[in-house]
Amino acid sequence: MTRTTSAVARALERIERLDPALHAFIEVWPDEALAREREAVARRLPLGGRPFAVKGPSGIRSYAARRLIAAGGVPVGATSVPGPGTVWQTWGQGAHGRTVNPWRADRTPGGSSAGSAVAVAAGMAEAATGSDGAGSVRIPAAWCGVFGLKTTNGLLPSPDRTGLASAGVFARSAAAAEPYLRQVLSGGGTPDQAFGLPLPLPLPAVYSDDLGFAAVDPEVAAVVRAAVDRLVAAGTVRLLDRDAGLLDPAGAWTAVRGGSPDDPEAVRVRRANDERLDTLFSGGALLLTPATPNRPHGHEGPGSRYSTALTWAFNLSGHPAASLPAGFTGDGCPVGLQVVAPRGADLGLLAAARAVEDALPAAPAPPPPGRR
Repeated sequence: MTRTTSAVARALERIERLDPALHAFIEVWPDEALAREREAVARRLPLGGRPFAVKGPSGIRSYAARRLIAAGGVPVGATSVPGPGTVWQTWGQGAHGRTVNPWRADRTPGGSSAGSAVAVAAGMAEAATGSDGAGSVRIPAAWCGVFGLKTTNGLLPSPDRTGLASAGVFARSAAAAEPYLRQVLSGGGTPDQAFGLPLPLPLPAVYSDDLGFAAVDPEVAAVVRAAVDRLVAAGTVRLLDRDAGLLDPAGAWTAVRGGSPDDPEAVRVRRANDERLDTLFSGGALLLTPATPNRPHGHEGPGSRYSTALTWAFNLSGHPAASLPAGFTGDGCPVGLQVVAPRGADLGLLAAARAVEDALPAAPAPPPPGRR
């Protein structure tokens, strides 16, 4: 008789085998996870013992994690976030060292939800929670070659008093993320029957490689543009001729994060960008951009290019946004396609992401550590 290994047991085995090289986790909870799995299966809860990871030392207390646990999800451990000693947040510090990108160990995974993205990419968890205040879900999702979604700001409870950060979820794909997002979003008042509804194709969308201000790596832009062209050719997307130019939100984001939301220049930039985005998204259109202007940087730091250049505008505006795998640069670095939807259209964004990934080549899994 063949004995079936449980999903949690498989996740724990992969953590034990792979994490000494990847450093995605700061804590792992094997005994508690196996006990939670047995209870979830016995009670026939919706997630039925599916394993997931939580972001950082306080992640188990987050709204998303509590919703997932209540639905029978099983937290297997807490993932790495940036450690002390640097102002840049696109790296992670695991229990045994710095978190490495599963595709290139000499590069960072992005952050601040660093370990969550790595855990999902390496198959150490089916899904993981994250939070996104400037791109902290979308950047590591892009650089690790997985799906990551930031919910509409204010839709779900958040401890961030500035209003910039919102909950997010990682999975290998939008399809794999749906069971987890179903539980997180239904707790926010979303009716269960709203999930799984297909959107009529082609999806109206606007494409911009730089939002009018960002300095984007030409190869990164070319990978994303090729993915968009494939979506158009497949009949998944219909590009609209609308202006996607915004004012650079860097100063406004910094003012809000610093506790000065009423700074006159910040107010001006936010108002102007909100007006432009309202016009762009009219009629339910989507916005497509590269998720980051750059490829994963080395562990020494990001240099002069802000990884957040294309993401933090939507923390200021509150729009839901996701990163999907778009392809790779010539040196083997994953590139993300950012898809942004109207405020509150989180389910529409998830459905659009599923349609997009259906039209693109399936994202591969990274090779095991030591075989790159």
